[in-house]
Amino acid sequence: MADGTGAGPVGGRHGPCVVVIGVSGTGKTTVARLLAERLAVPFADADDFHRPADIARMAAGVPLDDAARRPWLEAVGRWLGEREARGSGCALACSALKRRYRDILRAACPGAVFLHLTAGHDLLAERIGRRSGHFMPRSLLESQLAVLEPLEPDERGATLDAGPPPEVVADAAADLLPDLLSGR
Repeated sequence: MADGTGAGPVGGRHGPCVVVIGVSGTGKTTVARLLAERLAVPFADADDFHRPADIARMAAGVPLDDAARRPWLEAVGRWLGEREARGSGCALACSALKRRYRDILRAACPGAVFLHLTAGHDLLAERIGRRSGHFMPRSLLESQLAVLEPLEPDERGATLDAGPPPEVVADAAADLLPDLLSGR
């Protein structure tokens, strides 16, 4: 990325901090990982920041409340803020379903750009049902959809259809970034 697209210098360059958001099954992790490769920036999955007790709770089909999410979001925000301060940029997969959750991340990383992946209910349910080794059960999809707050006009970011193959979505995301980072 050219100068001015991120927050801090790395060899005269800046890397963007991109947060790929959405409900379970949109392909956030896959798209964020592919985007990290395309941008040559570090990748992280916010699921890896959850406390073990919270993972067990979700695996049992119990959604987290805002109080349980706060320390998780703050830890994710610290990781984002560190990447922004270093200028390395990053691509992060994180549900960030509510505006106030994104506000916590933005407070830690003011330059963050949010890419909201969306898909129809049937596709999401099918994808979740096909996954193995993930703690999020299909039963929590409804609760995620119920609390989802799409990006608002004043939030720096864009919405992308998660229906196409992840490589296509990641390419579309990479194509959007220059305009999003320049404020166009």
